[in-house]
Amino acid sequence: MGLACSSNPYAGGGAALLDAPDETAAYPVAPELRTGPLWDALREVMDPEIPISLVDLGLIYDVREEDGTVTVDLTFTATACPCMAFIHFDIEDRLKREPGVEVVRVNEVWSPAWTKARISPEGRQLLKTMGVSM
Repeated sequence: MGLACSSNPYAGGGAALLDAPDETAAYPVAPELRTGPLWDALREVMDPEIPISLVDLGLIYDVREEDGTVTVDLTFTATACPCMAFIHFDIEDRLKREPGVEVVRVNEVWSPAWTKARISPEGRQLLKTMGVSM
């Protein structure tokens, strides 16, 4: 005897969450505010599995600098992403090449949850050229 799951948002493996139309939560930092050398540096950090930047995938929620310490709020597409350690290292490695950056802190943020709505228009175009439908 199974449980009725029709109201369960995780029914179907969470696919419904990926299609969530909540565009207001798509960019905790509005795209027009994603400027400056730290954002530009993060645009050079690629996802280890597909050649798209973490920024264009919508995985970077925010980046802040104070007195040589940079804090990055980052999410993942899944809690069991096998590339988490690589991504942390790549972010730290790239940001430490920026002038004045001494310490990099990466906070994993799980709310709001990542959805494909967070992918930038540039990221969508790149995925399309790779044959990934959106």
